[in-house]
Amino acid sequence: MVDLSIVIVSWNVSGLLRRCLNSIGCPEAPGVRDRSGGLGLGADGTDLTTEIIVVDNGSCDGSVEMVRKHFADVILIANEENLGFSAATNQGIGVAHGRHVLVLNPDTEVTGDALGTLVAFADAHSDVAMAAPQLLNPDGTIQSSRRRFPTLLTALLESTWLEPCVPPGMLKRYYVLDRPDDVIQDVDWVTGAAMLVRREAIDDVGLLDEGFFMYSEELDWCRRLREKGWRVVYVPTAQIVHYAGKSSEQVVGARHIYFQTSKVRYFKKHHSQLTGEALRWFLLANYVWQIGLEGTKWLVGHKRPLRARRIAAYHQVLASGLRS
Repeated sequence: MVDLSIVIVSWNVSGLLRRCLNSIGCPEAPGVRDRSGGLGLGADGTDLTTEIIVVDNGSCDGSVEMVRKHFADVILIANEENLGFSAATNQGIGVAHGRHVLVLNPDTEVTGDALGTLVAFADAHSDVAMAAPQLLNPDGTIQSSRRRFPTLLTALLESTWLEPCVPPGMLKRYYVLDRPDDVIQDVDWVTGAAMLVRREAIDDVGLLDEGFFMYSEELDWCRRLREKGWRVVYVPTAQIVHYAGKSSEQVVGARHIYFQTSKVRYFKKHHSQLTGEALRWFLLANYVWQIGLEGTKWLVGHKRPLRARRIAAYHQVLASGLRS
């Protein structure tokens, strides 16, 4: 068994994927990489043994060919269609041999000894199921990645046009902005760009719920881990740069649908069917309002191409009914 399996799910971000693979010490040359080094040290001071697994979700930008040509040592799973983030991640975990699995987005760059730091921390704390690094924006500023579990009020207001009406301090608490960024700390959940998960914890609670095509799958996973008594820990001594949303920004309408549908699914699963349905209808009403607002701006001639794109995306949301 290797120390660390790195699972990267990719969709149409060939250039970013290539940079990500380079950042984790994967050379652009055919042949088998020396898996005994290059990614840092474990808790006992020895080099980490690693494997890298790329699951391509039906890319049409040459990603599969790029990996095959330049990274022959990578274990590649090439799906013919986009199965969703959760299902593809589970594919990668299914062939992984690591004591720990790092779920890593392709739009990331690992800095310094981030991976060795995460593995060493997990090895030193047997009750930690998930260790997550501090995420950085490309300009070096800290990217929000820690969260408390959402309340229904959070779900109704966060990431909607009503967000400016949020009570003072509510989102600050939700985003854990009431704690320092540079301190190792237990959290409810972390965003899924980079998550190191202990194999024993995966065996205990199961894989990602494939009912979440994308978004909220890490929230659900962390909740299941926490309910089983495992810890989820933010480890800012490990840092990874994250170029957020480079896959999902290619399909704006679908992004809205997946984000909100997953939110509804989470509340149905962990609260009640009634709560989830109430949230679904509220969100649909929100998009009706947004169409009216964008339509008014279009009529007065304000940035008409932008308004037209948004109206088309919001109509896709309404057509979906936000049903899983």
